[in-house]
Amino acid sequence: MALDRWVALAFVALCCVYGYAAFFTMDDLLPPILQRNPVWPSTFPKILTVLGLVVGLIVLFTPKAPGDGARDGTIDLSRLGDYHVGQAIALLVLMVIYALTLRPLGFVGATIGFLVIGSLLLGERRFHILIPVAVIAAGSIWYLVQEVLGIFLRPWPGFLM
Repeated sequence: MALDRWVALAFVALCCVYGYAAFFTMDDLLPPILQRNPVWPSTFPKILTVLGLVVGLIVLFTPKAPGDGARDGTIDLSRLGDYHVGQAIALLVLMVIYALTLRPLGFVGATIGFLVIGSLLLGERRFHILIPVAVIAAGSIWYLVQEVLGIFLRPWPGFLM
Protein backbone atom coordinates (compact mmCIF):
# COMPACT_ATOMS: atom_id res chain seq x y z
CA MET A 1 0.00 0.00 0.00
CA ALA A 2 1.30 3.47 -0.88
CA LEU A 3 2.29 6.07 1.69
CA ASP A 4 -0.73 8.28 0.98
CA ARG A 5 -3.07 5.38 1.71
CA TRP A 6 -1.30 4.59 5.00
CA VAL A 7 -1.61 8.25 6.01
CA ALA A 8 -5.29 8.22 4.99
CA LEU A 9 -5.87 5.05 7.03
CA ALA A 10 -4.25 6.64 10.10
CA PHE A 11 -6.33 9.79 9.52
CA VAL A 12 -9.55 7.75 9.33
CA ALA A 13 -8.62 5.96 12.56
CA LEU A 14 -7.94 9.31 14.26
CA CYS A 15 -11.28 10.64 13.01
CA CYS A 16 -13.03 7.58 14.41
CA VAL A 17 -11.54 8.13 17.87
CA TYR A 18 -12.30 11.86 17.70
CA GLY A 19 -15.81 11.09 16.49
CA TYR A 20 -16.43 8.67 19.34
CA ALA A 21 -15.48 11.40 21.79
CA ALA A 22 -17.63 13.96 19.96
CA PHE A 23 -20.73 11.81 19.57
CA PHE A 24 -20.75 9.82 22.81
CA THR A 25 -18.74 11.48 25.59
CA MET A 26 -18.64 15.27 25.16
CA ASP A 27 -22.23 16.13 26.03
CA ASP A 28 -22.80 13.79 28.97
CA LEU A 29 -22.04 16.41 31.61
CA LEU A 30 -24.20 19.20 30.15
CA PRO A 31 -26.76 20.62 32.55
CA PRO A 32 -30.38 19.97 31.54
CA ILE A 33 -30.98 23.60 30.62
CA LEU A 34 -28.20 23.46 28.01
CA GLN A 35 -29.41 20.18 26.52
CA ARG A 36 -32.26 22.05 24.82
CA ASN A 37 -29.93 24.29 22.83
CA PRO A 38 -29.74 23.67 19.10
CA VAL A 39 -25.95 24.02 19.11
CA TRP A 40 -23.96 22.08 21.67
CA PRO A 41 -20.24 22.18 22.45
CA SER A 42 -19.86 19.02 20.38
CA THR A 43 -21.48 20.38 17.22
CA PHE A 44 -18.28 21.57 15.54
CA PRO A 45 -16.30 18.41 16.48
CA LYS A 46 -19.11 16.31 14.99
CA ILE A 47 -18.93 18.28 11.73
CA LEU A 48 -15.13 17.92 11.68
CA THR A 49 -15.43 14.18 12.26
CA VAL A 50 -17.82 13.66 9.38
CA LEU A 51 -15.81 15.82 6.98
CA GLY A 52 -12.55 14.14 8.03
CA LEU A 53 -14.01 10.69 7.52
CA VAL A 54 -15.33 11.63 4.07
CA VAL A 55 -11.97 13.03 2.95
CA GLY A 56 -10.00 10.14 4.44
CA LEU A 57 -12.22 7.52 2.84
CA ILE A 58 -12.05 9.27 -0.53
CA VAL A 59 -8.25 9.18 -0.42
CA LEU A 60 -8.26 5.61 0.85
CA PHE A 61 -10.63 4.15 -1.73
CA THR A 62 -9.89 6.19 -4.85
CA PRO A 63 -8.48 3.74 -7.39
CA LYS A 64 -5.03 4.50 -8.75
CA ALA A 65 -4.48 4.80 -12.48
CA PRO A 66 -2.41 1.96 -14.01
CA GLY A 67 0.60 4.15 -14.89
CA ASP A 68 0.48 6.12 -11.66
CA GLY A 69 3.73 4.89 -10.11
CA ALA A 70 5.97 7.90 -9.50
CA ARG A 71 4.00 11.11 -9.93
CA ASP A 72 5.29 14.63 -9.52
CA GLY A 73 4.88 15.79 -5.95
CA THR A 74 5.04 12.37 -4.32
CA ILE A 75 7.53 11.66 -1.57
CA ASP A 76 10.37 9.37 -2.55
CA LEU A 77 11.42 7.67 0.68
CA SER A 78 14.74 6.57 -0.82
CA ARG A 79 15.67 10.28 -1.22
CA LEU A 80 14.40 11.48 2.17
CA GLY A 81 17.62 13.37 2.85
CA ASP A 82 16.96 15.65 -0.13
CA TYR A 83 13.89 17.14 1.54
CA HIS A 84 13.91 19.87 4.18
CA VAL A 85 13.28 17.50 7.08
CA GLY A 86 15.33 19.67 9.45
CA GLN A 87 13.08 22.66 8.81
CA ALA A 88 9.97 20.57 9.43
CA ILE A 89 11.33 19.21 12.71
CA ALA A 90 12.46 22.69 13.76
CA LEU A 91 8.95 24.04 13.11
CA LEU A 92 7.41 21.23 15.18
CA VAL A 93 9.80 22.01 18.04
CA LEU A 94 8.96 25.71 17.67
CA MET A 95 5.24 24.88 17.97
CA VAL A 96 5.86 23.07 21.24
CA ILE A 97 7.94 25.97 22.54
CA TYR A 98 5.16 28.36 21.50
CA ALA A 99 2.61 26.37 23.48
CA LEU A 100 4.89 26.35 26.53
CA THR A 101 5.55 30.11 26.37
CA LEU A 102 1.95 31.26 26.04
CA ARG A 103 1.50 31.82 29.77
CA PRO A 104 4.91 33.27 30.67
CA LEU A 105 5.14 35.61 27.65
CA GLY A 106 1.45 36.26 27.07
CA PHE A 107 -0.38 35.68 23.80
CA VAL A 108 0.91 38.69 21.92
CA GLY A 109 4.57 38.18 22.84
CA ALA A 110 4.56 34.43 22.23
CA THR A 111 2.72 34.78 18.92
CA ILE A 112 5.01 37.51 17.62
CA GLY A 113 8.03 35.40 18.61
CA PHE A 114 6.57 32.30 16.95
CA LEU A 115 5.77 34.12 13.71
CA VAL A 116 9.15 35.85 13.49
CA ILE A 117 11.26 32.80 14.35
CA GLY A 118 9.11 30.52 12.16
CA SER A 119 9.51 32.88 9.22
CA LEU A 120 13.26 33.01 9.78
CA LEU A 121 13.38 29.21 9.80
CA LEU A 122 11.58 29.15 6.47
CA GLY A 123 13.98 31.66 4.92
CA GLU A 124 12.34 35.07 5.19
CA ARG A 125 14.92 37.82 5.70
CA ARG A 126 13.00 41.05 5.02
CA PHE A 127 12.64 42.29 8.60
CA HIS A 128 10.97 45.55 7.55
CA ILE A 129 8.01 43.45 6.35
CA LEU A 130 8.27 40.49 8.72
CA ILE A 131 8.04 42.28 12.05
CA PRO A 132 5.09 44.60 11.25
CA VAL A 133 3.14 41.69 9.76
CA ALA A 134 3.77 39.57 12.88
CA VAL A 135 2.74 42.42 15.19
CA ILE A 136 -0.42 43.17 13.20
CA ALA A 137 -1.37 39.48 12.96
CA ALA A 138 -0.86 38.82 16.68
CA GLY A 139 -2.69 41.99 17.68
CA SER A 140 -5.59 41.33 15.32
CA ILE A 141 -6.07 37.77 16.51
CA TRP A 142 -5.91 38.87 20.15
CA TYR A 143 -8.48 41.61 19.48
CA LEU A 144 -10.86 39.21 17.72
CA VAL A 145 -10.65 36.58 20.44
CA GLN A 146 -10.72 38.98 23.41
CA GLU A 147 -13.06 41.73 22.31
CA VAL A 148 -15.25 40.23 19.59
CA LEU A 149 -15.67 36.69 20.94
CA GLY A 150 -15.41 37.74 24.59
CA ILE A 151 -12.91 35.01 25.52
CA PHE A 152 -10.27 36.18 27.99
CA LEU A 153 -6.81 35.86 26.52
CA ARG A 154 -3.91 37.29 28.50
CA PRO A 155 -2.07 39.53 26.01
CA TRP A 156 1.02 40.34 28.08
CA PRO A 157 3.18 38.48 30.60
CA GLY A 158 1.71 38.09 34.07
CA PHE A 159 4.23 40.40 35.73
CA LEU A 160 3.14 43.33 33.52
CA MET A 161 -0.54 43.14 34.46
